[in-house]
Amino acid sequence: MDDRDERMTDDGLLERMRRAPVLAGPLPEFDPERADDTPGPLFASWLAHALDSGVPEPHVMTLSTADTGGRPSARVLMLRGVDIEECGFVFASDSGTRKGRELAANPYATLTWYWPRQGRQIRMTGRVGVLGAEAARRDFLGRGEASRISGFTGRTSAPLAGPEEYERERRRAAGLVAADPQAVPEGHTVYVLRAEEAEFFQGDSRGLHVRLRYARDAGGSWNRGLLWP
Repeated sequence: MDDRDERMTDDGLLERMRRAPVLAGPLPEFDPERADDTPGPLFASWLAHALDSGVPEPHVMTLSTADTGGRPSARVLMLRGVDIEECGFVFASDSGTRKGRELAANPYATLTWYWPRQGRQIRMTGRVGVLGAEAARRDFLGRGEASRISGFTGRTSAPLAGPEEYERERRRAAGLVAADPQAVPEGHTVYVLRAEEAEFFQGDSRGLHVRLRYARDAGGSWNRGLLWP
């Protein structure tokens, strides 16, 4: 085996990573005994606190999916809506993208939020469903012009020959949106992940981290308990 394979990481880079501060604080308090019986209100509370505290882009999350062979993929996108009572999380994509194809073949996914300033991480796992055409239309037409032009530009995740092709397609898309401001791409889809498991992690600068897990049983009720950090 090559020595580089043994090390895996450059020693200088590893030392820099070790010196980088982690969970330096000050961090918010979290008393799991006072948390709601269901995860939706706690998510809403943490998100509101992040917004109030000026956390950059707290609505941005990582969507993790897997294909039928179990090979995972992940990408960062925006939360488009929340159903607090049902613990449902809305996001949008083109059905022809890799995530769209994987969700069609294996409709289970995980959403993850991480807010370093607060030492907080949230993970929601569950089955993903598709909302109707009207929801997709409202979502797309509610976006700014630049976003709608991007939605008609090329084919997301398809190979791109170069910047010239991109600029050509963007000009074509801009003309299409100008000619028909109510146009919606055929593949634009709004998804909702309905959580079956939820986990909240509150970091602590002393290492006294708190992990609270919720799990939905077969009857739809939530059970909760602490996990070792």
